[in-house]
Formats: sequence, structure tokens, C-alpha cells
Amino acid sequence: MPLPPFQQSEALTLGVELELQLVSLSDFDLTAASPDLLHLLGHKPFPGNVTPEITESMIEICTDVHTRHDKLLQQLQLIRDTLVNAADMLNIGICGGGTHPFQKWSEQKIFDKQRFKQLSALYGYLAKQFTIFGQHVHVGCTSGDEAMFLLHSLNRYLPHFIALSASSPFVQGGDTLFNSARLNSVFAFPLSGRAPFILHWDAFESDFFAKMEKTGVVNSMKDFYWDIRPKPEYGTIELRVCDTPLTVERAAALACYLQSLCRYLLERGDPPPAEDDYMVYNYNRFQACRFGLEGTLVHPKTYETLSLRDDILATLDKMQVHAEALDCADALAHLSNAAREGSDAHFLRKAFAERGSAEGMVDFAIRRFRAVS
Repeated sequence: MPLPPFQQSEALTLGVELELQLVSLSDFDLTAASPDLLHLLGHKPFPGNVTPEITESMIEICTDVHTRHDKLLQQLQLIRDTLVNAADMLNIGICGGGTHPFQKWSEQKIFDKQRFKQLSALYGYLAKQFTIFGQHVHVGCTSGDEAMFLLHSLNRYLPHFIALSASSPFVQGGDTLFNSARLNSVFAFPLSGRAPFILHWDAFESDFFAKMEKTGVVNSMKDFYWDIRPKPEYGTIELRVCDTPLTVERAAALACYLQSLCRYLLERGDPPPAEDDYMVYNYNRFQACRFGLEGTLVHPKTYETLSLRDDILATLDKMQVHAEALDCADALAHLSNAAREGSDAHFLRKAFAERGSAEGMVDFAIRRFRAVS
């Protein structure tokens, strides 16, 4: 079907989506509990939106549209508390983290929804391997051209979000040595990675999407698994590289860092994006996934090699004036502490070492999500 018109949104508004793990409290493995949990949650008002995901051991929650960090965080905390109370009634745990450390993809059940069944038929085992958990952040744009400008201007900062959100060090029972192994699963899909370098919405709609649709490969923007993609029906761009953090506080902070960066970029704080910027894109992305905050990146304009942690801290300082204008200075302070102290991947590995098992690591993640020490 043709793309819907790009809906004009208020600039820099925010919406957050989190994919969450449903865990058995008897063995700490994933459990196919989403039908029961969604049924229970459907009997009372929910402070946002909650929907199924591709397999029955996961759900996705979505916030309303926000402009301020404090209101976004309050809603995420209320959603968390509502989920935790419902999960307690079913004797299951809920947690963040980009991957479950020892679940077996072959044991996952596809949720009974037509789109999920179609994806399973198309992608085979990859559909069940898509039992991974990410945070998506939507930022409102006033036009399609603004959306495409921000989409490509942000390529320089994508490694920041990967490293700061990294929470998927273990897969299928083993330490992958990656901080974000989740993105390796996303990369297996044919329409993943970066969007084509097109800066104007009319050209994207007519020269790219219309031709892609004509091939029969895609029907809507949902068929693209890009790191950032435009969402014309919402009037947003959607950042998709983040692992689901272990806490809603981290999730809110990441969203507001993106909001501050977009404000800076719209004021033309950086040189305009160019297709050559993408020469180092995959290398920088890999460094952030593999090494997290300890990684390096190559600046796409100057080709200077930078410490990822130092670049994040310098950028957070640079964004301070924008954070103050947006009333989200607390969010950037949270991320500054995280950059210094270590990502969620660091603390998951620490929990594994201290508790001596992957089950203990999952218990740690459940407690972290509930805000219990």
C-alpha cells in the first residue's frame, strides 16, 4: 500500500516503547505467559499501551506522547508498577535486558496474530530468534524533510545509544563477549541496517518506497528493520538500536538524550549529513556492540579515532544547554554517571560472577526492574 502522508507532529515530542521479558520464577527461563498477562491487564485501565510481541514470552509497552522528562518517567514508573502487580498475580517475573541469557529459541511459541504468523512463515527460525528485547524512541518532526534530516544527522551518535543501553552480553547460555549481542540478531534480517541516503521526503516516498513496494518486498514501513526509520503515520523518526535497559529510569534518560541531540541538530549544530559519513558507520556500530563504553569510533567528518566513553561524556556536556531548555538535565546526569560507572551489560556480568549462575543473573534483572536492591 502507498505510504500514508507524513503527519506533522510537534517538534521534539517523545514516545517510548519497551520490549520486556516474561520469566518463570521457578527456573528463571522465559515463559509463554503473554496471553494470560494481556488478558489480566485488559480488565483494568492501563497507563499507556501494552501489546503482544512476536513470541509469547515477551510483551511491548508504549507510553503516551510526552515533552518533558519528569512526565515521561512518571508514566514509565506507573506502567512498571502496574505490570509488576499483574505479574505477581500470575507468579511470573518481568525484566529488561536485550537478551535472555539462556532461553532456547526453538522452544519459543509464535503469538497467535496474523502478522506474526506471516513473519514466521517468511523468516523461518529467524522469527523465533527474534525473541530479543529493545527500546524504541519516537521523536516528533514537523515535516518529512525534517525527519529525513534528523535520521541521517544522528548516524554519528548511534554508537552512543548502543553503548549506553547495552544489556545483552549472554546468549544461549554463554557470554558472547559483546555488550550488545541483540543487534547481531537484528542484522540477520535483509532489510536491516541503515536507511538509504535520501534527504527529502518526496524523493523517499516516490523514488525509494514506491519502487520497493512495486517489487513486492515491502508493504509498509514496518517491513524495514533499520536502525532509525521514519514513521509517517506518527510524524516521527524511530530510533531502534537500544537494548531494553534494566530500569525505566535508564529508558527515560536515553529518550531525553535523543531529544536533546535532535534539538541541537535542528539548530544546525553539526555540519550537514553526507553519504560519505556512512563509510565508518558499520565499524562504529560494531565497536559499540562489541566493546560498549570501552570501544572506539571514527569521527565520520574528521576521521579522528575517539574513545567512545570520552565522546559520550563530551557530548553530554555539550548538550547541557539543550537539556536545560527541555527540562531534562537530570536525564543527562543519569547517563553521565552510567558512562563512568558502566552499562547494564557490565552489571549483568558482575551479577553472574557474584551469584554464580545465569539464573541468579536473571533474578538480579527482575529485582532491578522492580527497583528492589
